[in-house]
Amino acid sequence: MNLSRVRVEIAPSILAANFACLERDIQAAEQGGARYIHIDVMDGHFVPNLTIGVPVVASLRPLTTLPFEVHLMIDNPGDFIEPFVRAGADRVYVHQEATPHLDRVLNAIRELGAEPAVAINPSTPVATLSEVLDLVSAVLVMTVNPGFGGQKFIPHSLVKIRELAGMRERDNGAFRIAVDGGVDLENAGDIVRAGAEILIAGTSVFGTPDAGGAVRQLLSRAQEALSVKI
Repeated sequence: MNLSRVRVEIAPSILAANFACLERDIQAAEQGGARYIHIDVMDGHFVPNLTIGVPVVASLRPLTTLPFEVHLMIDNPGDFIEPFVRAGADRVYVHQEATPHLDRVLNAIRELGAEPAVAINPSTPVATLSEVLDLVSAVLVMTVNPGFGGQKFIPHSLVKIRELAGMRERDNGAFRIAVDGGVDLENAGDIVRAGAEILIAGTSVFGTPDAGGAVRQLLSRAQEALSVKI
């Protein structure tokens, strides 16, 4: 992979934002250069937490022109694809572990006019995605066990990112590689060098006094890492 040609993008996760001031926080991230807004949907079953649903996504949609990534960490994701797309989701991530009918669900997302994408938990091998990689616009490698923000990055995740990047290069794949969990200034360089292009960051953006500045710093750190020859 030619690292100098990689286009890195930041997708701030509003899970770590101030829910009383979502408009303010989203606009700050946008002004800092965010490319997407990442929205984590959790049901208390697939992961041990409850977050937001369709009405919140719909209410946020008029506040920004940035694309929405909706990350469904829920059981039976196929039942909720259409409501979230209708509410404003531009890309929908579903978990490989959450449905036995992954091919069907991904095709349903595309048929509704959104970008199908897939996510895998830290213990799930990337090889389990081999039959659907040609269907997705992005693959999300979870670098923490999903459910809560503020967790530490699992170092072995870099091996999975490299493996996925190798599969993409071998098969001339078009999907992008996203990373979610513990992304910060210390590991952003290693993550993009491993092959990821979309950095999903929550606490390291919205847990700071200046969300826009945090986005700019993450993007700068990632780009610097790609420009250094080792």
